[in-house]
Amino acid sequence: MKAKKNAPRTKSSARVKESAAVYHPAMKVAPPPAIDQIAEKFGLRQETLSRMTGFSLRAVAGWNSGKTPSAPVRRALVEMDRLLDSLSRLMKPKDVGRWLKEPNPALEGSSPVQVIERGQTDRVWRLLYFLESGEPG
Repeated sequence: MKAKKNAPRTKSSARVKESAAVYHPAMKVAPPPAIDQIAEKFGLRQETLSRMTGFSLRAVAGWNSGKTPSAPVRRALVEMDRLLDSLSRLMKPKDVGRWLKEPNPALEGSSPVQVIERGQTDRVWRLLYFLESGEPG
């Protein structure tokens, strides 16, 4: 009885699978929203956008002037845009900027921007869920 030889796994086959996962169409990031359009639509200043994305004010100003954001920046901008759009379903878009900076009792007196800066965006999303659903939170 002959023993089956297992073909050695080559590094190139592993690399192909890895790169296929990275460049799979479902993994692509949507194009980033224009900073000036976000600021105008939601009544936000570049300083607030900087705080929400975690990137410097200088970087935000660069994107506003046409500098192409990197992939991690695009992800942050798309996520921020999703959050702002969700907020605009509950209030006028122009009021979103003011709401983000006001202390909120549901966030233990912190403003939503402060909560986002601390990396706790999920708390803001949870608050939005309870506001939209009408469930007590």
